[in-house]
Amino acid sequence: MNLKSLLFFFPLFFILQFFPENATCQSWDFIKEKDGIKIYTRKDKDSSLKSFMGIMDIHSPIEKVFNLIGNVKNVDWWDKNLREINVLLYEKDKHIQYYLVYGAPWPVTDRDLCVDAKITTDPVTGIRVVYSTPMLNVIPEKPDRVRITDYWQRWTIEPRMNGIVHLVLEGHVDPAGSVPDWIYNMVITETPLKIMRGIKRRLETP
Repeated sequence: MNLKSLLFFFPLFFILQFFPENATCQSWDFIKEKDGIKIYTRKDKDSSLKSFMGIMDIHSPIEKVFNLIGNVKNVDWWDKNLREINVLLYEKDKHIQYYLVYGAPWPVTDRDLCVDAKITTDPVTGIRVVYSTPMLNVIPEKPDRVRITDYWQRWTIEPRMNGIVHLVLEGHVDPAGSVPDWIYNMVITETPLKIMRGIKRRLETP
């Protein structure tokens, strides 16, 4: 199976944002830096799959960053394999629930998931966190799709001096089904790089 074809499992929207328990996690290991984006992975306890983290600074008004990240109505920059999105609940800058379907190249089965994303903003520092978890038993499962239920993702958006915004993306997803762990772990470093590179291009391009 082509490794590139598996990247659809790990789009931005895993746009997933738990707060992992520090007691059950290992430290982050630096993997590489490219285009100003630093990539890390971590082996979490009780899982053979790695979590990922991407860190970068961008020059952009903070309002534009907020409008791009955590706004489910602004999805044209999401993963090209996103086939369907249904918004179940939308409270601007507070709370979003939505259902996603990702098309998979043959012979991999399509994936779907239900997301509950809570958005918080610190009134003093201006730091915004988009924290997403899976919702269970909301949308009935379908026989032609594999339901993803084990994932987490967190965006941390921090305004800094001189028009710089510091972005951190952390995530973990078990694609379920018959995808081998070693393939997941091989491609997982490309997930935050692909996502954050797209954001950088969109927000810094005149």
